[in-house]
Amino acid sequence: MPAFRSDRYNPGVIARNRKTVDDYMRLPDETRVELIQGEYCVSPSPSFIHQQTVVRVTLLLRLHVKSRQLGEVVCAPFDCILSNEDVVQPDVLFVATANLGRIRERLHGAPDLVVEVISRTHEERDRIVKRDLYLKHGVPEFWIVDPAERIVEVRTLGAGAWETLGTFSVGDSFSSRILPELRVAVRDVFEG
Repeated sequence: MPAFRSDRYNPGVIARNRKTVDDYMRLPDETRVELIQGEYCVSPSPSFIHQQTVVRVTLLLRLHVKSRQLGEVVCAPFDCILSNEDVVQPDVLFVATANLGRIRERLHGAPDLVVEVISRTHEERDRIVKRDLYLKHGVPEFWIVDPAERIVEVRTLGAGAWETLGTFSVGDSFSSRILPELRVAVRDVFEG
């Protein structure tokens, strides 16, 4: 197996060291790694609170989506191939019915909604690097869920930039532009 590089984002990666989807697909199945701009990004196992939050968000979205037959909700680890040098595993993603043909063993292309639950071990990757990747590849809606601060930031794709719909804390509720009938109570994201 090839040696892994640091999980820190490095925009100055030399082109000859860049990895591709083919390299990524040769990794063992149990490897928790993403490919971002041709560089492997290794992650430790998520914390208990992180996983509790992922499960809550997944259940909230899945109940809404399945009852209305709107598409599919998947949680990590599940590969989302954005390009030949970008394979990410969003914590939670939604793919609308019209785009389900892009799911084979993995998702090929942008999800309709991505949720990243902040991990302190790679906060910069969640907040900045992946945010920019999702913008570049046209993800229509992006939620950043921060269990430590107990807030949810909701962003939608505008004309080449993210539009922030708001930052919501416990006691607030928010809606989704992608799933307009969905109303999420932030308390439900953080409390079981």
